[in-house]
Amino acid sequence: MDPTEPRCAHRVLLVDDDAAVRSMMTQGLERKGFDVVGAENVTEALRRIADERFDVLISDLHMPNPGDGFTVVSAMRHSQPNALTMLVSGYPDVQSAMAAILLEADEIVVKPFEIGRFTDLVRERVVNRKPVERGTKESVGAILRRCTSAIVEGWLTRTKQSSELNLISLSDEERTGHLPKLVEDLALRLSKPSATDKDSDAIFSAAAVAHGKLRYQQGYTPAMLVHESRILQVTIFGTLQSNLNSLDFSLVLLDVMTIADEVDAQLTQSMDSYMKAMRKSAA
Repeated sequence: MDPTEPRCAHRVLLVDDDAAVRSMMTQGLERKGFDVVGAENVTEALRRIADERFDVLISDLHMPNPGDGFTVVSAMRHSQPNALTMLVSGYPDVQSAMAAILLEADEIVVKPFEIGRFTDLVRERVVNRKPVERGTKESVGAILRRCTSAIVEGWLTRTKQSSELNLISLSDEERTGHLPKLVEDLALRLSKPSATDKDSDAIFSAAAVAHGKLRYQQGYTPAMLVHESRILQVTIFGTLQSNLNSLDFSLVLLDVMTIADEVDAQLTQSMDSYMKAMRKSAA
């Protein structure tokens, strides 16, 4: 057993629902001189983060729910941004699967690991840690507004690769049509106060109505309308993936849900307008 090193001023919040793991890691960290505070669940961890100051956070990723560790890390990032944050996971492919978390956590350690080497790693990271300048975070709506042109271009590229949508020959301008305004309406919806579960949360989009009428005139089928709407969602999420460094992760889940809801609402309005145009033509 390694001799106990002199106690240092660094406080560690250790979050794990497994008492045996907490005990083992606490003993190892205390031998390195750390002052360790344990938490057995997310609720306790969040309470301690709110009430106490820490230099290091070490959290299991699953406790027992996937993403629990991410919740703790996000809270620490917002409350104590200078703390070293480390996630522990038993998944060997976590480095790639949890790439987004790497933007919030300083390091991910994959189980199993030798406790002595792990505590040495923690000490090394603390001793050599330099103040981290984190870029200004943006809301999803702000990113959509900033990247509207890129979204339109990406959407157009994807639609040109669709044999179904290219059954109708259109210029780029005719094909994109009302898309920039539809993206603008999405950003507007995201800027509204956090919504409830009512259908009325979706905004009326004159662009969506005009889009449905235009697509009927251009010869689109209802299936083509649905297809291009799906491509819009894929393109938007791809844009967010490309801007992970700028995203405010405390809002991203709600915003992604809102995007999905609003794109569906726009599709509903476009489809209704399309059907009205079709009935008018048949009358």
